[in-house]
Amino acid sequence: MDELDPAELMKTGIDAMVNSLDPYTRYISESQIESFRISTEGKYSGIGAVIREVDSVLTLIEAYENSPAIEAGLIPGDQILSVNGESTKGRSSEDIRNIMRGAPGTDIAMVVKRYGEEDLKNFSVSRSEINIPNVPHYEILEGGYGYVHLSQFTDNSSLNIVNAIKEMKKEQELNGIILDLRFNGGGLLREAIGVTNIFVNKDEEIVSTKGKVLERDRIFKTTMSPLDTLSPVVVLINGRSASASEIVSGAIQDLDRGVLVGQRSFGKGLVQNTQKVGYNSQIKLTTSKYYIPSGRCIQSVAYENGEPVHIPDEERKAFKTKIGRKVLDGGGVKPDINVEKQEIPEFVQFLLKKNVIFKYANGFCAKHDSIAEVGSFHFEDYEGFKKMFNDMNLDFNSKLENSFLKFSEELESSGKTMVEDQLVQQIKGQLQQESAELLNKNKDLIINEIEKEIISRYYFLNGKIRYSLLNDVELETAIEILNNPIKYKEILSVIE
Repeated sequence: MDELDPAELMKTGIDAMVNSLDPYTRYISESQIESFRISTEGKYSGIGAVIREVDSVLTLIEAYENSPAIEAGLIPGDQILSVNGESTKGRSSEDIRNIMRGAPGTDIAMVVKRYGEEDLKNFSVSRSEINIPNVPHYEILEGGYGYVHLSQFTDNSSLNIVNAIKEMKKEQELNGIILDLRFNGGGLLREAIGVTNIFVNKDEEIVSTKGKVLERDRIFKTTMSPLDTLSPVVVLINGRSASASEIVSGAIQDLDRGVLVGQRSFGKGLVQNTQKVGYNSQIKLTTSKYYIPSGRCIQSVAYENGEPVHIPDEERKAFKTKIGRKVLDGGGVKPDINVEKQEIPEFVQFLLKKNVIFKYANGFCAKHDSIAEVGSFHFEDYEGFKKMFNDMNLDFNSKLENSFLKFSEELESSGKTMVEDQLVQQIKGQLQQESAELLNKNKDLIINEIEKEIISRYYFLNGKIRYSLLNDVELETAIEILNNPIKYKEILSVIE
């Protein structure tokens, strides 16, 4: 009856078809190709900025260092009102991203509303090739340990890690290496093998892939001479370390080459291949499972709301590492040393979700042209932050409060006595008082988030990572293990 968009109709049908297969098979339309390049090549052509909706207005959230967005004068907090003469009102952030990505050297005209200013600003931003660093930070830590942060397994990941380690070794002899794979969602299989190859000998089997077509099963081995097979190695992982991260961490564990620290990894043991399907589009199709050196597959077999469900150890099949240590399959890679996950309190999550800290940083940065170096900068106007939050009049109800309010409503509908009414009011008052005290109760964590947000504005991703390492429990645990060679050897030995 109504007009239809054939392209949208076709994409809806294709998405529904591939979604029926598994969570990782997906259709990549022509407009999504640039985004797909980011996950494989670590680069795309655009302005080098992250944009999402804040208070129903598309807003620049983050810009990469030396990007066209920064060079043009855009800053985080800028509200994007129009692009190339088209209003952004009612447009999704994905729509605007697709408009902003295009041929290098072409210009984008933008109208922006800046925080704290009434007059609108006009910008002309020239698109260029944006390279997102897969090794955004490395440094020599106290004790002579080399730290390398790998954010994604894109092109040249292994080469960039090699170069980082070589640069650190030029400064001094390293007493150990810490490879950080936390929040690394994976990427290219060949780079996973290359990264593992840095620490293990040539011709070592790292991963095999097995699917329903036996002729396509493959075994992947290291092909190069290693950079370092002697230095102690600690790999940091968590629940967001997936796919290629699990190949590297799992192989390091199976080959007894290093110690894993953190939390159990995500559990994605599936291999995807891309195929062109016409009209400049592709399909990313799951074709097999991968198995690491011990023979185990770490693919989670159960999911709930898109997240892998925890599988008890007694329900997981046991395998042996190279020297005979017991390891388990299914549900991700379990670290040798488990560090309890640092949960973000409900109230702090609320502040982040409502962009309270982001908005405060907008005002702070408008008043400060520069800040002290990472490690020296300390936020000292917490009372000012509390005032801004109170002025926003945001209602926060904890899960406990919401449950109690529902209970009290049901109690009222059932007909309660005066005694019950007094008790309900007493509990309600106590819960409201506790909510009012949350700003003080969570002061240290909130200040930590404020400092991290502010530092990212001046020192970008590199500064954000450096700041996060200052009070990093998992990193501290890794250093403790490297400081104790006896314990390190005990972890990598068979207990009779």
